[in-house]
Amino acid sequence: MAIRKKEKQKHLGRGLESLLGPITSVREAYANRKSIDDTDDTNFPPDKELQDSLKEISIESISPNPYQARTVWDQQELEDLAESIRTNGIIQPIIVRPASEGYELIAGERRFRAAKLASMKKIPALVRRATDQQLLELALIENIHRADLNPIERAKCYQSYLTTFSLTQAEAAQRLGEDRSVIANYIRLLDLPNEIKQMLAQRKLTMGHARAIIALPTDELRRKLANRAMAGRLSVREIERLVRKYLTGTRETKKTESTKPAHILDLESKLCTQLGTKVIIETRKNGSRGKIIIEFRSLDEFDRIAENIGLESVEKA
Repeated sequence: MAIRKKEKQKHLGRGLESLLGPITSVREAYANRKSIDDTDDTNFPPDKELQDSLKEISIESISPNPYQARTVWDQQELEDLAESIRTNGIIQPIIVRPASEGYELIAGERRFRAAKLASMKKIPALVRRATDQQLLELALIENIHRADLNPIERAKCYQSYLTTFSLTQAEAAQRLGEDRSVIANYIRLLDLPNEIKQMLAQRKLTMGHARAIIALPTDELRRKLANRAMAGRLSVREIERLVRKYLTGTRETKKTESTKPAHILDLESKLCTQLGTKVIIETRKNGSRGKIIIEFRSLDEFDRIAENIGLESVEKA
C-alpha cells in the first residue's frame, strides 16, 4: 500500500516582523498617531514604539545596506516606481537603523533608490535597532519575498551568510526557514565555471538546467552542455536526459552494458536522475546479490545525497 508523504509547508523565513516587530504602512502609522491624539479610549493603548520610531529622514543621511544581496537593478522598474512615488508618495516606509553617522538601510532599497530618482529630499522611515546578523538575514528575506534574486546572487548570499556567521548549512536553513537541501543546491552552483555562472546571472539558463549540468564530472563537459542548452533552447528535461545518458553510458564499456539486464540499466538511469550523480548497480550472475555504487565529489554533496535517500545529514566537523 502506497503511503502518501505529507507535503511540507513551504516558508521563506521568519520575515521582518518577527525580527524587528510589527511593520505597518505610512498611512496606517499616521492614522494610528492621529487616532491617539483624538481619543481617550484606553481600551486600545497606543503603539508607543511605532509612534516614536516613524520619522521623516533626509535621504542624504541614509547609507545602503552593506549586506544587500542584489547587485543588478532593473532601471526601468525603478523609473516606474519613481513616477508612482511622484504621483502617490511612498505608501510603506523603509526601515533603517542608527549608524555612527546618520542611518543605515535595513529594508526597502528599491523604494530608497526610486525616491532618489524622484528627487525626494526626505523619506518616511521606521528606525529600529538591528544587529549585523539581523541585517544580513533581512536583506536575504526581503529579496526572496519581493523580487527574486538571480540564482548566482542568491547562492552568493547564502555563502556569505554561512561564512560571516560561521554557520553550518543546517543552522542557516533553520534560521531562514528553508530546507537545507535548498541552500546546498544553490551553493553548489558556485562550483560551476564562470561562463555558466554568467549565463545563470543573465537568466539565459535556469536553476533546473544548472542542477542537471552540475552532475557532469568535468567543467569541460559542463561548458559544452551549457552552450548547447543555450544555443538550442533545450528544456530542463532534455538536459536531464543528455546528462543521464552520459552518466549511465560513457564510463561503461559496451561489453558491460550488453551484459546488464534492461531493467537494471533503467533503474540506474532513474537513480542517476533522482540523486543527481552517477550510480552503478553491480549484480552477481544469478541477480540475487550485488551492490549499488553512488558517487559524490564533496561533503556537501554527500549530505545532499544522504538527505535524498532518507539518512541523517552529515555535518562538517
